[in-house]
Amino acid sequence: MNADLSILDLVPITEGSTAAEAIERSMRGAELADDLGYARYWFAEHHNTTSLASSATALLIGRAASRTSRIRVGAGGVMVPNHAPLVIAENYGTLANMFGDRIDLGLGRAPGTDQMTAQMLNRTSADPQSFATAIYRMQGWFSDKGAPDSVPIGSAVSAGMNVPMWVLGSTVNGASIAAQLGLPFSVASHFAPDSLDDAIALYRANFNADAATAQIDEPRVMVGVNILVADTDGEAEHLFTSHMQMMLDGSTNKRRKVQPPAEVSTFADDRAAAFVSAALRVRAVGSASTVKEKLDALQSRTEADEFIFTSYIYDEEKWHRSLRMLADLWM
Repeated sequence: MNADLSILDLVPITEGSTAAEAIERSMRGAELADDLGYARYWFAEHHNTTSLASSATALLIGRAASRTSRIRVGAGGVMVPNHAPLVIAENYGTLANMFGDRIDLGLGRAPGTDQMTAQMLNRTSADPQSFATAIYRMQGWFSDKGAPDSVPIGSAVSAGMNVPMWVLGSTVNGASIAAQLGLPFSVASHFAPDSLDDAIALYRANFNADAATAQIDEPRVMVGVNILVADTDGEAEHLFTSHMQMMLDGSTNKRRKVQPPAEVSTFADDRAAAFVSAALRVRAVGSASTVKEKLDALQSRTEADEFIFTSYIYDEEKWHRSLRMLADLWM
């Protein structure tokens, strides 16, 4: 059985467009994903960037949920160091009250930005114990009681919502936290592939279904992957250069919006571009047959329950075509 397919959206702002236009484009993408049968549509929190409009995930999720009817919508994720846990619980409890059992809460320890901006946002320590404590308290506010045992503060808006939580991570540290807490694990191999196999192995070997925080009975692994489908391998590789340029800009602190595709050959001999290409090596980019072959190999390697993919295509029509072709070949 093929892994479920979900979409991770950072709301890219393409050259010549505005943040408002990028948000509307993402909403149209969520509507299409809903129609095509994708499992989830998640938004990832990022700050202080010219190319992305995904800073306020709860607002984006509410908008997308209001324009869809079936697909699960959530955060992939909320960066816990930037927020007070009670505020996260209240935001996502409110979303669950509004949209029922379609809301997911993915939680990460990274700030989703540079260190200076992180200092401006910081509310919770990023160390593993503080992260686990924040999750424990949020579960208390989501419980029928509406308050964690350790804090005598209630939340009527989140009480009884029991919003499903995921732990996000790119290393064995995130995998260990997810395993100890008995929560599903989403590995960020779409941009940090080095620990993919070790993280999954550690998570599955140490999964604790008896933990007080456990929400599932057995391990569930979501693997991040970069996917782009086009009529030919050459066209797909060409379109993928927009994604590569965006990642390269981030690694060199070049502040600009998402660029149109470039010539693939311009990335051949550049060291920084080679580094970015290696960081994005967990990918399935090509024609339908090529993508199917690569996804089959990745599923065989990881035994993933779910793939969540990014797809930064400059042209919206070609992005939609890629989503349709992927749905046809995999689901």
